[in-house]
Amino acid sequence: MNDFPRWKYALVALVMLFGILYALPNAFPPVPAVQVTANRDAPPINQALQQKVQAALSAKKIAVTSVFVEGDHLLATFANSDVQKSGLDEIKATLGDGYTVAFKLQSNVPHWLGAIGARSMPLGLDLQGGVHFLMQVDQKDAIEKQENSYADDIRSLLRQKNIRYESVTRSAASGQGIAVILRSAADRSTAADAIANEYTDLNVANGASTGDRFVLNVVIKPEKLRELSRSAITQNLGTLRNRINALGVSEPLIQQQGDSRIVVELAGVQDPTEAKKLIGAVATLQYRPGIGQPGDVRAVEAARTGNIPPDANLYYMRGDNRPVLVSKQIIVTGNQLVDASSGIDQQSGTPKVDVTLNAAGAKKMGDFTNANVGKPMAVLYVEQVYETKVVDGKEVRVPKITETVINDATIQSPFSKQFQTTGLGSPKEASDLALLLKGGALAAPMDIVEEGVIGASLGQDNIDKGFKAVLLGLALVLLAAAIYYKLFGLVADIALFFNLVILLAVMSLIGVTLTMPGVAGIVLTLGMAIDANVLICERVREELRNGSSPHAAIRAGYEKAWSTILDANVTHLIAALALTTMGTGAIKGFGVTLMIGILTSLFTSVTLTHAFTAAIHGHRKLKTLSV
Repeated sequence: MNDFPRWKYALVALVMLFGILYALPNAFPPVPAVQVTANRDAPPINQALQQKVQAALSAKKIAVTSVFVEGDHLLATFANSDVQKSGLDEIKATLGDGYTVAFKLQSNVPHWLGAIGARSMPLGLDLQGGVHFLMQVDQKDAIEKQENSYADDIRSLLRQKNIRYESVTRSAASGQGIAVILRSAADRSTAADAIANEYTDLNVANGASTGDRFVLNVVIKPEKLRELSRSAITQNLGTLRNRINALGVSEPLIQQQGDSRIVVELAGVQDPTEAKKLIGAVATLQYRPGIGQPGDVRAVEAARTGNIPPDANLYYMRGDNRPVLVSKQIIVTGNQLVDASSGIDQQSGTPKVDVTLNAAGAKKMGDFTNANVGKPMAVLYVEQVYETKVVDGKEVRVPKITETVINDATIQSPFSKQFQTTGLGSPKEASDLALLLKGGALAAPMDIVEEGVIGASLGQDNIDKGFKAVLLGLALVLLAAAIYYKLFGLVADIALFFNLVILLAVMSLIGVTLTMPGVAGIVLTLGMAIDANVLICERVREELRNGSSPHAAIRAGYEKAWSTILDANVTHLIAALALTTMGTGAIKGFGVTLMIGILTSLFTSVTLTHAFTAAIHGHRKLKTLSV
């Protein structure tokens, strides 16, 4: 008598079909590729460029699998990493500096699987290789920024309180404070009280005075300096996570090391140069009052003579290199942006970045634009990169700051929270800038003091060994079950195989990154999964010894073993959940794999085996059981 309902058969069939479809992409590993993207002012990616790359590779007899255009970039795929390296060198030599040429691992999953959302499981650093960075945070820069901010705030406070002052300047040495020069002892006393009451994080003391110059020394308190250093690390960690998440790197490792260093490990990234451009980039926007129009008489004269007004800076417009005078006053910066997205301006047809300011930034921008309709406002693009120079025979990395004006337009009407910025060179530049702004600004610049590349060959060796371990474990378990429990053992073997398939399907669907500890978790899951079937088979044997009929023994075996199976798996699940929620890195990867494996094994070892057993024995008159 078959006591297994039809709806359960349908459920089992659907789960098996799901497992096969969503585990199948893992049979199509990614292929080595080279990606080409156009830099600013370079000719676009098109069919002509594709033919040029194909011809160059053919001329050098470099075996390329395919060359095709995908969106705004060109891809060339190769059979292995050695040919990939040769291909990259040749493509770089052919295209020159106008294009960015980088390594990439290109998905090889068939389009019809991608159409249903099936994708291969992302691999960790230990399985597919990647890059490792050790980054030093320049905490002095964060302190200097804070001192400059306090200097601006003190100027505003003194003007608000109608206190006459000569200058408010930050000391050249970081952390040495701000010097406020006033015109009388009474003004100094009043200013000291106002600053101390308004800014509790500052120590205020009288300095040396000469004639009509009365000095007030303002220094950030030590506890505030320590807080700034800690916050710089914390903000940089968050910014890096946002930037890397936007890149789509699977399960990156980003963690603090010591008081001023950050470790970053990116799996699947083959070219450290491209990774460094994003994670270490210090690029932001500054919105400042403009002084006249680009290329006007005052700007040209300032560029020619070097006589720049004391309240202004001389910059050059991006693109046409026209001189432009811009106020030193900063209205808002990229630090006050909460969202940014790129697009195309419908009126001009040029790339744009739509920005959204926080409440404080929106108020500052609203106040300024309300009071300055009809006047110019400049948008300054600030970028910091590191250059390697040889000093005393040693290579030293020094920062280089580039500041260019990308837009200097007249304010037509007031705006505050949301607006757009144009003047960018290309859609890619707009997209990259939006990514950096959306990810957040770095609280302090970072210099890469150590970098390394874990080769794909090492990862492939780990994959091969892990695959052999899974196969060996699976084969031994299958053989033992088949020998000891005969037909019931073969049913358990089928269920164990589908347990592996469903486990891979679930991990692939939710995007779990597979690492070596994860492979260990899979092997352990296979060993644990057979336990439930052992319990069921022993219960069936026990019922047969007690004189039950074969059908009754099967029914009783599954019913009586269920509570024991559930209790055992719940305890394992609690342990796996603890590893997942409290662990990090390799421990978390092991816990996630183990937890998913326990849940899938509960289904396959009980429901799936019951379905097969019912299908085999349900409609037969049995005298004995092969168990």
